[in-house]
Amino acid sequence: MIRSSFTLALLSLALAACSPSDPQQRVSVALTDGVLLPAYGSWAETDRQLAASAQAFCSGQQGLGDARQAFLAAQSAWAGLQPMLIGPLAEGNRAWQVQFWPDKKNLVARQVGALLERKPQLSPADLDKSSVVVQGLTAYEYLLFDAAIDLDDAQQRARYCPLLTAVGQHQQNLAADMLAQWQAADGMAAQLREFPNDRFADAGEAVAELLRTQVSALDGLKKKLGTPLGRQTKGQPQPYQAEAWRSNASLASLAATLAGAERLWRGVENDGLQQLLAGKHQALGQRIDDAYADTRQRIAAQQRPLGELLADDAGRAELNALYDSLDSLHRLHEAELAKALGIQLGFNAHDGD
Repeated sequence: MIRSSFTLALLSLALAACSPSDPQQRVSVALTDGVLLPAYGSWAETDRQLAASAQAFCSGQQGLGDARQAFLAAQSAWAGLQPMLIGPLAEGNRAWQVQFWPDKKNLVARQVGALLERKPQLSPADLDKSSVVVQGLTAYEYLLFDAAIDLDDAQQRARYCPLLTAVGQHQQNLAADMLAQWQAADGMAAQLREFPNDRFADAGEAVAELLRTQVSALDGLKKKLGTPLGRQTKGQPQPYQAEAWRSNASLASLAATLAGAERLWRGVENDGLQQLLAGKHQALGQRIDDAYADTRQRIAAQQRPLGELLADDAGRAELNALYDSLDSLHRLHEAELAKALGIQLGFNAHDGD
């Protein structure tokens, strides 16, 4: 018993020695291991399943309903990852390869048609050299859900399946490459754990970048709701400007992105960004908690797709209330949380949109 107690004590001391003493480093490590890496791993797995689904559907081993479910899973994983686009996925135009939005001029449909005219037997290599407009989930959604395409028809399936399988493969390869860059010995995860490194001089810089990415995603949520709602067009709804409108996944994507942002705030065991608020800022922490709950509940309360809500006064009123809730949540992070943490946010990826 004495030996066992002594062993436990040594183990506790060893764990304490391994735990960073810097609160910012502790949060950065906790978010890396508990939130970021699992999210990138889940995204890579759903894209592996997406590629397998495309192959199975096009070989007649899977029905259209199952193929659509695989897309919805991939779309949800991507949406949940958007508050975590720190590092390699935020660089080199890679995020555009995953999803082209907003598609203001129906470029996806036009470029898909033009590409298949030029390359009727499109190969994955052909797609890799093509525009980002046709490489990602928006093009995949168009193929599976657009009313003008009937993939139950053998002739249309033969026309569109080369692109469907190529997009699935492109997404699988991209996600696997990003995950590998996170997991490498000197990769993104390592750069969020130990400081200084080639990317961050200290843990404070890493935490600041995590907050910037989260705030940018919350601002992006306002755009993804406000654009179809007509907030920039004098109240005139623009339903075809919504994210994932063909699959009626717009609100589900909003919910997934919100959940990703909240995971950065909370962490796995309350060890996220909220951990950095000192005692005098407890009231701010509670307000942010309440704001997440309000926005989450407003999205969950919607029983109709976004397009239907946009079509009547009552639905638009609910969406405007949701927008206002999102706006409050975004401003709490952008202004008050950043100030409490002593972080200058600077340029926002959505500025000027």
